[in-house]
Amino acid sequence: MIDHAEKAAEFIRDEPRTDWHDESLWFIRHKRDKASQDVPEWEQLRELASGIKDNVLSELDHYLEQFEANALQNGVQVHWATDAAEHNRIVHSILKKHGVSRMVKSKSMLTEECHLNDFLAEQGIEVVDTDLGERIIQLREEPPSHIVLPAIHLKKEEIGALFHEKLQTREGATDPGYLTEAARGHLRQKFVEAQAALTGVNFAIAETGGVVVCTNEGNADMGVHLAPVQIHCMGIEKIIPKAEHLGVFIRLLARSATGQPSTIYTAHHHRPRPGAEMHIVIVDNGRSAQLGRSDFRNSLKCIRCGACMNTCPIYRRSGGHSYGYTIPGPIGSILTPGIDLKAYSDLPFASTLCGSCSDVCPVKINIHEQLFRWRQIIAQEGYLPSGKKRALAWFGKIMARPAWFRFTGKVARLALRILPRPFLYNRFNEWGKARELPEAPRESFQEWYKKNRR
Repeated sequence: MIDHAEKAAEFIRDEPRTDWHDESLWFIRHKRDKASQDVPEWEQLRELASGIKDNVLSELDHYLEQFEANALQNGVQVHWATDAAEHNRIVHSILKKHGVSRMVKSKSMLTEECHLNDFLAEQGIEVVDTDLGERIIQLREEPPSHIVLPAIHLKKEEIGALFHEKLQTREGATDPGYLTEAARGHLRQKFVEAQAALTGVNFAIAETGGVVVCTNEGNADMGVHLAPVQIHCMGIEKIIPKAEHLGVFIRLLARSATGQPSTIYTAHHHRPRPGAEMHIVIVDNGRSAQLGRSDFRNSLKCIRCGACMNTCPIYRRSGGHSYGYTIPGPIGSILTPGIDLKAYSDLPFASTLCGSCSDVCPVKINIHEQLFRWRQIIAQEGYLPSGKKRALAWFGKIMARPAWFRFTGKVARLALRILPRPFLYNRFNEWGKARELPEAPRESFQEWYKKNRR
């Protein structure tokens, strides 16, 4: 079972890192706001994107079949995977057929979700992540902490020390330009040696059978153009109906993710190069189950921009690793309970329900409402901690009886005023561990209102 609070407490112990992490993500949130305000029709784009996704989810089987038919006609080999294990077996079978021992991979949250790297390593295949942030965390042997900024939790000094150890850069070097150049030289050799390249998929167009991959570093393009075997792995929800719809999502994606007008590279892949092979692996891995949950199907609209993470006050101050899943933050807290309700039952509570995540979502997913709904289900299924269950039961009784409520309020206000500090700030008071309790008024609002209502 994931204990988000415990893992968040570990992250927060390093207060300077926590502050820096918080400020960095809030800076990106501000960039997103400025970029969206520069587009007068921003809200209309969000509404249009949400409507397109609604249509896709209501006719997903039709669009997937259309996509497959058009991809096959283009000479692409299409594979279907029910779950992560089948996805990994399919990718391995393609690599084995071509005798591949070295593969480069661009950022793909789906393959992270399926733990493809570990699986292929067990088969003796070297997989090199070529996105700079992904390569950093791969060298550190840890998962990404953010879906767009996978190494956002690390400082340049830590990356400098890592590169000195792994890439033999100068000891103590922290200049981002120098470190990036060292990574570029290291990765270029990996591109040249690779026998296959794998990418994720941002959008798959049913009308054309093509896939679209968006990157800022060009690493996906480099891998695909050099390797004789290209593989694109996508979740079933990545479909959009027509090529004309792509412009809507391209205008929303980068602005929501990093505040850019567009990603630097937007690559379209429709057919294999002469003498090469192109494969597309379409993966379910629990998405059909989520589609069948009427309260949560909207979560499948997600275009993986990370905007909900950049704005979330809990994520910003607890770090992505505290969520214990590939997709962290608010959207991850919706997806994970559907995978294992017991194991991830505390994640929907890692939210203030402020609604900021829903406000910034480019496809208008009602994230905070879905988090609240998961809380209700978790309580109904009996997965609340026993202490919380007892506390909520007593709180419910007090709230249901006005006389009890008034009496409890008086006692609490009096206690806050007269009790010595150790009685209030101790190991039983979780709230008081990191913050001061409010100064207690001498009367309740109801008492004040009765005296002053005229």
